[in-house]
Amino acid sequence: MVKKQKFPHLLGSKWTARQKTFGWRHFQVVNRQDRGQWVFAELVSSCDPSVRFWINAKQLKDLDLWQAGWKTLQEMNEPEEEEF
Repeated sequence: MVKKQKFPHLLGSKWTARQKTFGWRHFQVVNRQDRGQWVFAELVSSCDPSVRFWINAKQLKDLDLWQAGWKTLQEMNEPEEEEF
């Protein structure tokens, strides 16, 4: 039986930090590492490629810390639309 890969679309994904991280907000995943039960993503700033760091990929699911895609400050501050 083939084991399902955690975070299959992680590479190349784009993220916006809710708070400035190393002086920037917009990042892209350029590398991933599987370490047993943990998956790590290497993020690189879209504005300054010298800013790069590793993060536990599970943290990217925390909406208080990260939003998928590159968002403007206005988009980040808009309330979520509820679906009926």
